[in-house]
Amino acid sequence: MNDEARREEAAAVMRQADCLYTKAEVEAAFDRMATAINRDLRGGDVLLICVMNGGLVASGILLPRLDVQLRVDYLHASRYRERTTGDQLHWKVEPAQSLAGKDLLIIDDILDEGYTLDAIIRYCRQHSPASVRAAVLVRKEHGRGVRPPVDYIGLSVPDRYVFGYGMDYKGYWRNAPGIYAVAE
Repeated sequence: MNDEARREEAAAVMRQADCLYTKAEVEAAFDRMATAINRDLRGGDVLLICVMNGGLVASGILLPRLDVQLRVDYLHASRYRERTTGDQLHWKVEPAQSLAGKDLLIIDDILDEGYTLDAIIRYCRQHSPASVRAAVLVRKEHGRGVRPPVDYIGLSVPDRYVFGYGMDYKGYWRNAPGIYAVAE
């Protein structure tokens, strides 16, 4: 499929999509997550790790809401690579900063089957942090996969393909002003 066809398909998907959460509802979820994170990580040596690309939006929105002293790094690991199904985990970039002794806060967009986040958490634990916590904007409601522990969950979504607020549809609509599901 060429780029023009992909853009047209993505535009059609957005026109027909179901809005699961409005911008206001998503922003309220970020407020709730930030309150819990601020309570739990106050006083630690916090390193926020953004999981690229999906976690970029969630990290950017959460950062100004966090009043704990922290540093920011990122990693890039993906199973999807602009597709709607995942396969083997592909590591692109590891964090640049030392994880040893830090209170890690991993931020990602979605917990679906959990294989990517589980691998990231295991990777982080191998580097002797003081603690590891994970935050996701949305968790899909189903029982498949490995479902690693997640400390902060903004919203739950049905077992449908969702996009918006960092989550994409074939590389598009990470910037959608709400959380949408592809029409059934």
